[in-house]
Amino acid sequence: MSNHNKISRTQDEMMALVRQDLQTGVGRKIPHESAAKHVSGEAVYIDDRLEFPNQLHVYARLSDRPHARIISIDTAPCYQVPGVRIAITSKDVPGQLDIGAVAPGDPLLADGKVEYVGQPVIAVAADSLDNARRAAMAAVIEYEDLEAVLSVEEALKKKHFVLDSHQHKRGDSAKALAGAPHRLQDSLHIGGQEHFYLETQISSVIPTEDDGMIVYTSSQNPTEVQKLVAEVLDVPMHKVVIDMRRMGGGFGGKETQAAGPACLCAVIARLTGQPTKMRLPRVDDMLMTGKRHPFYVEYDVGFDDNGRLHGIDLVLAGNCGYSPDLSGSIVDRAMFHADNAYYLGDATVTGHRCKTNTASNTAYRGFGGPQGMVAIEYIMDDIARTLGRDPLEVRKHNYYGKTERNVTHYYQTVEDNMLDEMTAELEASSEYRQRREAISAFNASNRILKKGIALTPVKFGISFTATFLNQAGALVHVYTDGSIHLNHGGTEMGQGLNTKVAQIVAEEFQVEVERIQITATNTDKVPNTSPTAASSGTDLNGKAAQNAARTIRGRLVSFAAAHFKVSEEDIEFRNSHVRIREQVMPFDELIQLAYFNQISLSSTGFYRTPKIYYDRDQARGRPFYYYAYGAACSEVLLDTLTGEYRMLRTDILHDVGASLNPAIDIGQVEGGFVQGMGWLTMEELNWNPQGKLTTNSPASYKIPTVADMPLDLRVRLVENRKNPEDTVFHSKAVGEPPFMLGISVWCALKDAIASVADYRFSPHVDAPATPERVLWGVEQMKTAMAEAPLVENI
Repeated sequence: MSNHNKISRTQDEMMALVRQDLQTGVGRKIPHESAAKHVSGEAVYIDDRLEFPNQLHVYARLSDRPHARIISIDTAPCYQVPGVRIAITSKDVPGQLDIGAVAPGDPLLADGKVEYVGQPVIAVAADSLDNARRAAMAAVIEYEDLEAVLSVEEALKKKHFVLDSHQHKRGDSAKALAGAPHRLQDSLHIGGQEHFYLETQISSVIPTEDDGMIVYTSSQNPTEVQKLVAEVLDVPMHKVVIDMRRMGGGFGGKETQAAGPACLCAVIARLTGQPTKMRLPRVDDMLMTGKRHPFYVEYDVGFDDNGRLHGIDLVLAGNCGYSPDLSGSIVDRAMFHADNAYYLGDATVTGHRCKTNTASNTAYRGFGGPQGMVAIEYIMDDIARTLGRDPLEVRKHNYYGKTERNVTHYYQTVEDNMLDEMTAELEASSEYRQRREAISAFNASNRILKKGIALTPVKFGISFTATFLNQAGALVHVYTDGSIHLNHGGTEMGQGLNTKVAQIVAEEFQVEVERIQITATNTDKVPNTSPTAASSGTDLNGKAAQNAARTIRGRLVSFAAAHFKVSEEDIEFRNSHVRIREQVMPFDELIQLAYFNQISLSSTGFYRTPKIYYDRDQARGRPFYYYAYGAACSEVLLDTLTGEYRMLRTDILHDVGASLNPAIDIGQVEGGFVQGMGWLTMEELNWNPQGKLTTNSPASYKIPTVADMPLDLRVRLVENRKNPEDTVFHSKAVGEPPFMLGISVWCALKDAIASVADYRFSPHVDAPATPERVLWGVEQMKTAMAEAPLVENI
């Protein structure tokens, strides 16, 4: 056989490969890039890193007072404990003491006073965590107690705020309320939520030459940690390198509050010259760090006989804790989502940032949006019970329209609204009508056990409301063997961001994803990163990586066209091969050829979200690039004697645009739903009268387990519906929107409670709807039924 025939046959085989589709690009159900490492235990987290012989471990002594003046601190007893290297107070920080994320108010160590139980006062470094703990507890601290504000209602009454209040206003809500056929007024408490990431807050710091620091940190926001470490050390940012390969969970709790341990380690490493690590024990983590903001809501709503809103006056008071942290933007987002899926009519929405002497509350999946949405869903149920109507019908009457009644109370037009179609599809596939009738019949014939059902929508805005954060960078290298190095500014916390970004780059080069190695998020590779938050990780970093890949591919196309004397239209990348008119060569051969011809095979990429803006003075704008939609139908079974309940079934239909990875997206929908359900049913935070968090460990704080899942869980993604906006391959964000699907469980529980009074009254059930609160709701309904004849006679 001649060599020519051999080459011809090889060309035929390669041409056949070119005709095949890429199996690992976007839209494919490929596994998480670290899945095997996660299940085998081989994934390396910060606490798994090898330690140095002179490694120091840090423990912080926490305040046991909610508000007090520090009279004196004596650290001399700390040095009596063997292995202690140093004990520091606020006076030992060489640079700036305040590490507030946006506004000041968060001293690294308490300076002159403490403002919550759990605030770090001193930090001790020793050769072991046990020795550091014993030494820290040996310090003598004297306090003079000050008055503490411990409830959001007290803070609201005293106008005790961490930041100024803000208001959205459309039309004349007072006039609309006065003229409405029906009117309701009530208040609601919405509880907070502990992040309960599996990996607690942790950082490990290594001092380098020239006063530099390498910081390994479990943070969603490497650039902010870089900035704050530089500030507490009083050095330029270029002296500090942050390395973040993976987190054992974040959920927003590591967006700002990972900075404290990193900065403490950096200060001690500077003062001692030794590598330093701080890993918070679970109880200390729960005491020191903030939670999802609890909210107190007051509403005044007017509506017609169909339940359609005429006007609303809604007050959202967020419990921010002792400092601003991210509360400004969080309460803003609660206000932005106070409509959820509904046209509010004439509306006044006011947001207050209340200061209490508790840990500074912070970002949590949904970032305030869930609290605003819970409020309006409570109102929808309240209206339905008042009118004796099916809550779903009231909800549908109030949906945003396609061409009218489609502008929000902050004046953004709701475009590409899918909720009518999605609700109809889920209503049919979940058999809502048939099940509603069957549940009514079941409840009529069962005195003790009651069932409830609810179908609730989700409309969630995607983008950082702090507009400048909507930017990202990436770095792509193609090596001469055809392998690809990828780095971007996002952080991997288990959500599959790295997998999706690798798929995007694989799609652009038309190579298998196995060629691509994603390395740790590193501030000396991609600078000035935005936090991985606001569901924007893939939207931003995927676009930036796509931009870098397209730059390199463009260079390769231009080179190949000139080298082979063909037009650029003759060149096609497909399935790890490149077709150049009638010739086909493997991708790596083209890369080698380009290298020998001195073509750059490396590029940075950048992306900024278009169209978005918000005029705070006018309280109007387009804060979101687009909306993601979803709907859930949940059914519960309730024991009216104990308040205990069981999840029977949940049907979910969720919109992710053109899915980049359906397996990961469905996992995010399932996880978000369960976490949202946990927040609204069982995850209760309690503080004692002295301001100490008493639900501060797994023994007292309960998160959902597999036993709490619905017995029948059915999750589907909306098919064949691309995002009309120019997102990466027309996908939609999926991190936060599914969280609000859990509201359907809370509403189903209230539906079951309402059945005790034959659906004639609306039960008042604060969130979370623990069995105790459910039982109180049942007793409300029994009392209301007992008093009903008397009320009717009057």
